Amino acid sequence: MRVQSLTLAAAGAALLAPTTLPAAAPPTQAMHEAMQERAGNVRAADLLAAVRDCAPVSRGRYRSDDGTPADIPVCGKRGAVYWKADMDIDCDGQPGRHCNEYTDALFSDTTAYQQSDGRQLSAERLPYVVVPAPSHIWDHREHGVRGGTVAAVIHRDRVQYAVVGDIGPHDIIGEASYATARALGIRPDPRGGGTPSGVTYILFKDSGAAPIESRRAAAAQGERLAREFVRRN
Repeated sequence: MRVQSLTLAAAGAALLAPTTLPAAAPPTQAMHEAMQERAGNVRAADLLAAVRDCAPVSRGRYRSDDGTPADIPVCGKRGAVYWKADMDIDCDGQPGRHCNEYTDALFSDTTAYQQSDGRQLSAERLPYVVVPAPSHIWDHREHGVRGGTVAAVIHRDRVQYAVVGDIGPHDIIGEASYATARALGIRPDPRGGGTPSGVTYILFKDSGAAPIESRRAAAAQGERLAREFVRRN
């Protein structure tokens, strides 16, 4: 009887003892940034409604590509500048599987702005937009736009937050990184990818993601600035 009582008591204690569950694996940085990006709730339709009209801030107009008409102005409203154009694919910066000298005949291993560690940006991983080089048409620096400035890029019903990451030709506008295109459902291939129209680029003046290579920082700041922009306009 004594043995049986001890056995029953031990079994009861085991049932009452707290169960230790294996610790959940912490989310990776990529998972965390992806969750942050999905948390945004400013709709594409709301942003497009806010930029329906255009008050030009550029002194002239840009081409979308060589040989096309110069008919794209840079517009401005309180807190932002914006334009509506095509999207060409920028694959410059750190070489990778999709962006390198073999996949892109115009590939350059440098970008106008660099990461916080001094390395070039990665077009494959970082959503960024390209601004035209300063000229008599428009100088982005005079409008609170610089490397790391946060942008909202809209295509159809999708919004992707990005940063200013590179500088392009002085007379052409409408270009973004491989990662930006991919996030918007646009074919990102630098050879024949992109889209000929239907992309809106909104750059929030005097903003800046820190560090420039952080998708999470761009998404968090972009969502806040986009919400304020829609509310004001």
